[in-house]
Amino acid sequence: MRQPLVAGNWKLNGTLASVRELVESLKAGVGAIENVEVAVCPPFVYIPEVSSLLAGSKIVMGSQNMSRHLAGAYTGEVSGPMLNDFGVKYALIGHSERRASYGETDEKAARKFVAVKEHGLVPILCVGETLVEHERGNTFGVVKRQIDAVLDFFGVEAFDGAVIAYEPVWAIGTGKTATPEQAQSVHEYIRGRIARCDEEIASRIQILYGGSVKAANAEALFSQPDIDGGLVGGASLDADEFIAICVAANQ
Repeated sequence: MRQPLVAGNWKLNGTLASVRELVESLKAGVGAIENVEVAVCPPFVYIPEVSSLLAGSKIVMGSQNMSRHLAGAYTGEVSGPMLNDFGVKYALIGHSERRASYGETDEKAARKFVAVKEHGLVPILCVGETLVEHERGNTFGVVKRQIDAVLDFFGVEAFDGAVIAYEPVWAIGTGKTATPEQAQSVHEYIRGRIARCDEEIASRIQILYGGSVKAANAEALFSQPDIDGGLVGGASLDADEFIAICVAANQ
C-alpha cells in the first residue's frame, strides 16, 4: 500500500511574516492526519526558518530545486549538502517552470534527479505536456521522453524510492484541471512505463498529480488507483485549502 504524499510548492511567494503564519496554521491543521505525508517546499531563503518552525511536527521539508554540483563556481545554485544541513527530505526536479523559463532539458533534469538521490534526498521528478502538446495528442509521448531520460542514463533502479509528479502544464495556474479519468490514464501509463523495466519498483513508486489541485477536486483525483497524492501550487499558500487537500488524501 503506497502512502499518499501531498507536497506544497510555494514557488516565489511569501514574506517572513506570512511564512511563519502559514507554517503555524499548517502544523495545527494536519496534526491529526495519520496516513498522509505532508511536505512544504518554500523558497530557498526561507528554508532555515521553516526548518526551525517545523521541528517536532509531522510536516517535512522539500526544496524547489537542487544543483547537481557539490560545490564550486555555480552562482545562485544550492547543493545537496546545503539542503541536508536543514533536514530537507524532498527536492523537486524538472518542474515545468524550470524547463520553460530556465532551459532545463530532459538530460539536465535526469542528472539532477540522480544527484538528489546521491545526497540522500528524495527526488520528485516533474513530467507533463504543454497545451500545444496536449492538443496534438502527444501527452504520452512527452511523458515517455521525460521519464526515459532517467531510464536511459541511469536505469530503472534510479526510480526506487523516488517520486514522480505528473503536472499537465496546461493546467498549472490556469484554473483548468485534467478530469480524474484523464489524470488516471496518464498515471497508469507512467506506472506501466516503469513496470516494463521493474514491476516491483513500479508498484512502490508514488505518482502525484499536480495541475490546479484544490479542495474541490482533490478527493475525486485521489480516489483514482494510480494517483498517490498531489503536488500543490497556489492552493498550498492558503492554509485552510491545503489542509483540506491533505484531508482528502487521507480518505
